[in-house]
Amino acid sequence: MTPGSSSQGGAVLIGGGGHGVVVAEAARVGGIALAGFLDDDPDAPLKEHLRKLGKISGLDYPDMLRHHDVILTIGDIATRRTLIGRLADDLVTVIHPTAWVSPSAVVAGGVFVGPHAVVNSHASVAPHAIINSGAIIEHHCSIGENTHIAPGVALGGETRIGSDTLIGVGARTIPGVSVGARCAVGAGSVVISNVAEGETVMGVPAVAVTK
Repeated sequence: MTPGSSSQGGAVLIGGGGHGVVVAEAARVGGIALAGFLDDDPDAPLKEHLRKLGKISGLDYPDMLRHHDVILTIGDIATRRTLIGRLADDLVTVIHPTAWVSPSAVVAGGVFVGPHAVVNSHASVAPHAIINSGAIIEHHCSIGENTHIAPGVALGGETRIGSDTLIGVGARTIPGVSVGARCAVGAGSVVISNVAEGETVMGVPAVAVTK
């Protein structure tokens, strides 16, 4: 689905937590009509802003798709991954109007690009990734599927990030480094060398954490 698209009944948000509140607001200001949200938590924060339609655990996916597009609004990478297989073909991309996405950048389906984020020249963002508020994805960067780039992150040009990876709040990378799939980079860390698949790193400069 493309930014701003929605079905006749409005889009359904899957997840009503804090990230859901942010995405819901971005969708609305971007012109996407919203029908409501699903969440297993009866006190999900989004209930103050949007009506609750039911539980994620009771999701009747084929029936829902007869009437609604879908926006995945869960921030946790592992939980998102469990739902992507069921939702992938119909997930709506949401790009906040204050974000800058270069005309030469490629942003795939189901991606969220938050307020004041930057996706610069010739960068690519794979399906279902999160580019959160104020993050900077510099030129020729590559962001893997279902990866979460947290608020305030700055990736130097030609950085490559694998799938299902978390880059924590305010982290930095120097240009040209690679971070593998299923990694975690701690908040405020500075990555100056490649990070192997599955590693957790943190610090300035970032080093692997002993398990």
